[in-house]
Amino acid sequence: MINNKLSIIIPVFNEKDYIKEVLERVRSIDIDKEVIVVDDASTDGTSAILQRERGITLIKHQINKGKGGAVRTGIMKAKGDYVVIQDADLEYKPSNLKKMYEFAKKNNLPVVYGSRFLGEGKFLTRSLFANRFLTFLTNLLYRNRITDMETCYKMIREDIIKNIKIQANGFDLEPEITAKLLRLGFHIKEVPIEYRGRKYPEGKKIDWRDGIIAILTLIKWRIK
Repeated sequence: MINNKLSIIIPVFNEKDYIKEVLERVRSIDIDKEVIVVDDASTDGTSAILQRERGITLIKHQINKGKGGAVRTGIMKAKGDYVVIQDADLEYKPSNLKKMYEFAKKNNLPVVYGSRFLGEGKFLTRSLFANRFLTFLTNLLYRNRITDMETCYKMIREDIIKNIKIQANGFDLEPEITAKLLRLGFHIKEVPIEYRGRKYPEGKKIDWRDGIIAILTLIKWRIK
């Protein structure tokens, strides 16, 4: 039986400067939830911080499997009626998850995305153009109309996400999930969210190579 709560999966790799505050903000969300943290073989002291945290389900990878691998591990453990990913930095505000969850529940929706473009999104310039192009390409290839394909906040019903066989190990996780949802015929509803993109000196990990991989991933799952 599926529990009536939100499963929040937090994949973590070397985020010692941010993870404690992220967890505090996630735990403060006033909804029924479970917090599943997957430590993807961190080496910077993150693991020691996580060992002291309470109110979370902690899973530790012995070898680094990438964001996609960490998310797959989290999904296997999820027991809520909806599942969402929370990045282990402070780009996304966890407080947005409450309104997304309530919107999904109220309207009995299979999928809800948090859109940075409909809300208050503050991007690095190159990230802004990259995200807009990838969303445009998604809509073109899959004949859809969403505003933010690359958003981390993809809230998906538990039975659906567990039946999507995610193959991605890296940041190509985002286009793969979106492509497979659209191929299955799901209509993606969006909710405005707040977002502040961090700079590379602050620990941002994604770069132009991930953009190329995202393009190839969208094409791959369109023609496969």
